[in-house]
This record gives sequence, C-alpha cells and structure tokens, in this order.
Amino acid sequence: MGFETELKKAATRVEGVLEGIVAETADETPAHLLATMRHGLFGGKRIRPFLVLASARLFGVDGVGVLRVAAALECVHCYSLLHDDLPAMDDDDMRRGRPTAHIAFGEAAAILAGDALLTLAFEILAGPRTHHDAGIRADLVLHLARAAGARGMAGGQMLDLDAAARNEDEAAVMRMQAMKTGALIAYAATAGAILGAAATADRARLGRYGQALGAAFQIGDDLLDCEATPGEMGKATGKDAAAGKATLIAALGANAARARRDALIAEAKSQLEPFGEAAAALTAVADFVMRRRK
Repeated sequence: MGFETELKKAATRVEGVLEGIVAETADETPAHLLATMRHGLFGGKRIRPFLVLASARLFGVDGVGVLRVAAALECVHCYSLLHDDLPAMDDDDMRRGRPTAHIAFGEAAAILAGDALLTLAFEILAGPRTHHDAGIRADLVLHLARAAGARGMAGGQMLDLDAAARNEDEAAVMRMQAMKTGALIAYAATAGAILGAAATADRARLGRYGQALGAAFQIGDDLLDCEATPGEMGKATGKDAAAGKATLIAALGANAARARRDALIAEAKSQLEPFGEAAAALTAVADFVMRRRK
C-alpha cells in the first residue's frame, strides 16, 4: 500500500475519533463556537497524527489511546492555524481551498475556537481513555505544553512576526522555524515512544528525527510559497516575499534552501537506521516531505 493511501487511512481513523470527541461536547458548546471549531478542525493531510501512529507502532502500541494522542495533537495544530490566519498574524483569507475561519465566522469566533481547541487537546490527553497510566498521561501533557508554548510553537510565531522588521541570518531563521514548526513535529515523533515507554536512547533518536523533519518541512513550505500556485496549495502563495518574511530562501536563496532541506531529510532518515524496516512508515514521511507539491 502506497504512502498516500496509508496517510488517508490514518487520517480517516483520527477524524473518526475527533468526530466522537467533538460530539461529546456538542450539547454544552454554543452553536456558533462549535461550527467554527469544526471548520478549523476538519480537513488537511494529518501528517502529525500519522507520525504519532507510526512512532507508536515502533513500540507495539496501537488502538484508541494512540488515536486520542494523535487527535489531541491535531487540535493544537488546527488551533494554531486558526490564529495564524487572523489579520493580526498572517492575514490569510483562504485555507485548504475554502475561506479561513475568521472570514467565515468572524474574528472573535476564530480566536475563541482556537482557544477551545487548544484546551480540548489537554482534556483529551489527561483523560483515562488515553492511557491507564497517569504518569504517561502527565508526560504526554508536559511535552505537548512545552512544544506548543513560549519555548516552542507560540514563541516561534512571535520570532516570525518580529523577524519581518529585521534582516535575519541563517541561524536566526533556523531557530525560529525549529520552534514554530519543528516543535510540534518532534512531539509527534516522540509521542509514540512515550506511549510505548521506550528506552531513553530510542526516544532521543525519534526526537532528533522529528526536529530534522520539522526543519525540512518548513523549508518545503517556504519553497512552495515561492513556486506553487494558489490552486495547488489551496491558499494564497507568494506572501512570504511580499511581507519580507524571514525564510531560508531569503537568507540563502532557493537552491541553497532546497539543498538544506534535502540534507535535513537525510539526517532525519539516519536517525531511523537502528529501527530497520520497522521504521518504514517514518521513512516514507521523510520522502513525502521532500517531494510534496502541496
């Protein structure tokens, strides 16, 4: 079965869990807020959830608990998109081929829906259905909080916004992107190791894999913003250069940025070598990141 098929299969499993979780809250959630949450939550490729499922399988773990961790992570990712699209951030009108949440439902609803999805993620992780061991649940919560917060994604977004007023060098861009994009992807890769109570060395390998993959993923995004069409991406392109965004393309040029992406993919794959064929799905993600066109 090809990677794209496996990705869609995993997305369907995770979306089924997300549908159930959202349904559980529906009676107590204002209709306007619920509709905005659903608008932001459903759609997309679900790369991060796939990484959770694939890393968990390395340690013989599957089932509802793993799907709930994948769903929680996707709640955080989708909250970040709702907020990133706002006029105060990236000011985007289209996402996934349709109007962004603040265009469809209003800015206030988009902010609140993002808040609701972020907090829902931790409710999911903290619940006993995610794992019978409270210590593992606490570890999942702790590491997601770090990945999403001021030392991770939120801090990286702040650096990104501030960088527009400066001419950032390569090191500064790499730090910003490691926080903004890489932190959640690294969490996705290590969450399975946490669920499987993996050895410290194995967990560290998956963390390094996720960090390299996340950096490559962001460079790929930057290249697509320059080279892909709005129809391919389902959103406006060419915005990074127009806004003076700090990217490796701006710092190094497109060819050097592409070479850096490819080197990071090679680094990510090298971290999987001790796992052998068991890590084939994670290797396939790295190959997908290198060749993706949307």
